[in-house]
Amino acid sequence: MNKNILAGMFLTLTTLSYAQDDATKYAASITPEDLKKHLVIIASDSLEGRDTGSPGQKKAAEYVSKYFKSYGLQPIADNGDGTKSYLQKYKLYKRSFGDVYVKIDGKKYEFNKDFYLNGLLNVPDEIETQVVLAGYGIEESSYNDYANVDVKDKSVLIFEGEPKSADGKFLLSGTSEKTKWSGPVSWQQKARLALAKGAKYVFIITEKSGEDLDKEIRQRAVMSRRFSAPTLKPVQESPNGIASFVLTPDMAASLLKTSPQKLSKIKADLDKTGKPLTKGSTGYIAFRVERVSEIIDTENVAGFMEGLDKKDEVLVISAHLDHIGISANGEINNGADDDGSGTVSIIEIAEAFSKAKAEGKGPRRSILFLNVTGEEKGLFGSEYYSENPLLPLANTIADLNIDMIGRVDEAHKNDHKYVYVIGADKLSSELHAISEEANKKYVNYKLDYTFNDPKDPNRFYYRSDHYNFAKKNIPVIFYFTGVHEDYHRPGDDVEKILFEKQAPIVKLVFYTAWELVNREGRIKVDSHKE
Repeated sequence: MNKNILAGMFLTLTTLSYAQDDATKYAASITPEDLKKHLVIIASDSLEGRDTGSPGQKKAAEYVSKYFKSYGLQPIADNGDGTKSYLQKYKLYKRSFGDVYVKIDGKKYEFNKDFYLNGLLNVPDEIETQVVLAGYGIEESSYNDYANVDVKDKSVLIFEGEPKSADGKFLLSGTSEKTKWSGPVSWQQKARLALAKGAKYVFIITEKSGEDLDKEIRQRAVMSRRFSAPTLKPVQESPNGIASFVLTPDMAASLLKTSPQKLSKIKADLDKTGKPLTKGSTGYIAFRVERVSEIIDTENVAGFMEGLDKKDEVLVISAHLDHIGISANGEINNGADDDGSGTVSIIEIAEAFSKAKAEGKGPRRSILFLNVTGEEKGLFGSEYYSENPLLPLANTIADLNIDMIGRVDEAHKNDHKYVYVIGADKLSSELHAISEEANKKYVNYKLDYTFNDPKDPNRFYYRSDHYNFAKKNIPVIFYFTGVHEDYHRPGDDVEKILFEKQAPIVKLVFYTAWELVNREGRIKVDSHKE
């Protein structure tokens, strides 16, 4: 064989071996002790759960920025004054319920405790309205609650459901089958009819009581949060459409200046006779439903490491910095796993690459270490970055995203050496192969692809920040170890993080990144799987 060829082969093999030795050398700086050192700060009570835009979240951003600076990473976000920052600032816009209450005879009732609201209203100042009882609030050819009741310019009070006789049959269907006037969304049908009759507002008397009512109110309170969800663009509301207040029988009786027993008898008579009221009882109710606007100032944290000969191409390594903050009862949700584990993993990976660069082993391609915010609210930070990238998306070769890798789920309680790998093969078969090879060479964890199945009902592929890169046709890997009993609960604390188990996963991300930024060819986008 030609001596030059032999020499070239020897050089190539030596370079590959040297590169692998280098990767092992710098991966060794990723330790359980260092991960814990950072996490006890990131997930401390003093940061109050790092809610998006909160002082605690900003403290976390400052902490990460401090380490990015110490590692020699470059700030590349524009401050707007010609200077650069590690903080990519953006705004979220929020409309939410402010002061909401109902008053009957001077007594004030509390929103989502004594009553709840279906739909959306905006009544910024307290008003008082006359209310008339209109039976079940139904109009059909065989039964019409509005036949003898004038509700124009008044408000209506109506029973939930529809008339039902003692034998269990519903009046309108003549069978045991309910009609459109019963069920979870029947209030919309009733509200539309009442408003069409000229009514101003709609009040519904719930059929539930006791624990069932408490459960219903809690569920509705959770559902109402959709009216308080932030967005990346200013919210445009049309709040005075179809809506209804849901009151207890006690509240309704007080409103009509009667007793709950007499109110119950009115309802029973409707069921027994199958005939609507000849005259509706009346009363007065005051209420306020305030909608308030809020702007949330938050920021992604980005640290840039410029590559060598292929510096125009960039690898993004991401995790979300924030969590859900303080619960309504005052408990702090520290989010040690979600996603404190990912946040500190990025700090450690950045340190490992910075050590390599300081010793002349810097990456051929550039790396952007990206801690985003707004993940818990709707993947907003990564969406903002994908629409306002600090580096061209066309030059972005992949995103390696880390979210919750510090605990184990029920399926792996007896074998901690695993990680769920999601999305690796969706856009690039090469990325999947690199991930597999890195694990085989260096880590030897079980790569669990359960959640990579497009039929998996959890749909985790769509639920973390990598997805906003995947939508832009950028190959991704999502590293995850599953949901546990403390997910989005105050129990997600540092004391429960398995750092010895986490560190090898962080090294796997590092080894995968090392290959991606140092290989000769950019990985190809050659797959288009769901």
